[in-house]
Amino acid sequence: MNVPGLSTVYEAFAATGTRYPDRPVLNVLSGTAKVYGIALGEMSYRTALQQIDALAEDLARAGYGAGMRVALLLENRPSFFLYWLAVNRIGGSVVPINPDLRAAELEYLIGHSEPALIVAIESRHAELGSAAKAAGVRAAVVGPSQEFPEPRRDAVVMRPNAGEAREAAILYTSGTTGKPKGCVLPNTYFLLAGRWYAGVGGLANLTEEGERMITPLPVFHMNAMAYSFMAMVTVGGCLTVLDRFHPRQWWSDVAASSATCLHYLGVMPSMLMGFEPSPGDRAHSVRFGFGAGVDPKLQVAFEQRFGFPLVEAWAMTETGAGAVIAASTTERLVAQASIGMPAKDVDCLIVDDSGTPSDVGELLVRRAGGDPRYGFFSEYYKDAAATAEAWQGGWFHTGDIVRRGRDGNMFFVDRKKNVIRRSGENIAAVEVESILMRHPDIEAAGIAPVPDPVRGDEVFACLKVRGASPQKAEAITRWCLEQMAYYKAPGFIAFVDKLPLTATQKIQRAALKDLAVQLLEDPDTVATGYLKKRQAS
Repeated sequence: MNVPGLSTVYEAFAATGTRYPDRPVLNVLSGTAKVYGIALGEMSYRTALQQIDALAEDLARAGYGAGMRVALLLENRPSFFLYWLAVNRIGGSVVPINPDLRAAELEYLIGHSEPALIVAIESRHAELGSAAKAAGVRAAVVGPSQEFPEPRRDAVVMRPNAGEAREAAILYTSGTTGKPKGCVLPNTYFLLAGRWYAGVGGLANLTEEGERMITPLPVFHMNAMAYSFMAMVTVGGCLTVLDRFHPRQWWSDVAASSATCLHYLGVMPSMLMGFEPSPGDRAHSVRFGFGAGVDPKLQVAFEQRFGFPLVEAWAMTETGAGAVIAASTTERLVAQASIGMPAKDVDCLIVDDSGTPSDVGELLVRRAGGDPRYGFFSEYYKDAAATAEAWQGGWFHTGDIVRRGRDGNMFFVDRKKNVIRRSGENIAAVEVESILMRHPDIEAAGIAPVPDPVRGDEVFACLKVRGASPQKAEAITRWCLEQMAYYKAPGFIAFVDKLPLTATQKIQRAALKDLAVQLLEDPDTVATGYLKKRQAS
């Protein structure tokens, strides 16, 4: 539903709510309700809009308004969307917080984004309060049902843009420079994501007849927040968000949600194909799956077994729908790691290391037409230099290596950036290294990816320490789990006398990666992956 004149996420939601007030917009299944201790069942657009308006009025009454940010740590609860839309209505922006983040990471994120308020589940209040205090940010931490205290007087930090250009959220994404970058996302970003998905057609065709989508992906990432939610809002559909991916009950969840489409990451098809075939494999109403990273060797078998196509796509937090590529046509190439052909509204350029156009190299993208940044992120917050570097020459430099076939299809090859990709999460090696160097016994740290048959990559740590021992490796990993998200902690630790360094004492990344792969076979390398478990909130 494209309504002319809409300039904010709230306005788009309100327009759909007016048109389809009695339709469900959010759905909670029994397993998610039990995990979170929240109500089971559906919420209509009318009810959601009433709650959003009430929250917005309470926020405004307390003194919150345009230019202020509200950080949200609400996991995958429906309340995340209600708070986001309420903050959007009063002219503010939200900062979604990954619940897996721990002390050092929370301190950085809060200090960098400077929220006026933090809304979080009660079990994390003390930790968030400590992180805010350590960061020097005077932001109250409240629960979803608590009253809002007055904001601090200096809590206006957003750029004074209006309408679609106004900031709607800051999402933090790992980069190669160590600290996560804050991607400032305008209202345009989310509005275009919904419009793009609603109009992509082909195998991923959506109608306004009552679509139902299910996703286990985190709402603090762009996939669920921008594509899943905004697609359903745009077509008047219903979104079921699970607390996480539960492989053994996945198909029963899909059936219970009455989903007509679903979202996935590459690890999911691999895990689902590991189960014995059963009658439940096709006991669903799904027409297509939308995601990225399916193992080409499994794609044909998966689609035949479960009865629907997997639409592979490419996008980044920075690009949003401004430059998305999707293999959504019936002529798509199956089982070849193809991400499809760019649409006419996306300009693509592939360059080699010298910057010369090539059929294999780094993918550069921009929006076709007069506004090359339309639909993209606005900037890296507080990092004008990184923003300028990313947009060097008028193209956004993705850091992804792709290959273009003779017919124009694109094929994902590898990541140029030094980012470890574990189960869909981007992990900056430098960020993990910088936290490890806080440990009193670590003298040098190098992080590299090693292949993992299920997760894609695993984190391998080469450490120079005092008093090396298997017990030391376990103690370091447990310490890491208190300082960073569990998935960033080392899954393997090897103690070394020195790291491969350049003449200027920088880590030789290629040599470190080769060393890590070699040390996987070393009996002295300590496997610590068994300690890496998601912590309860």
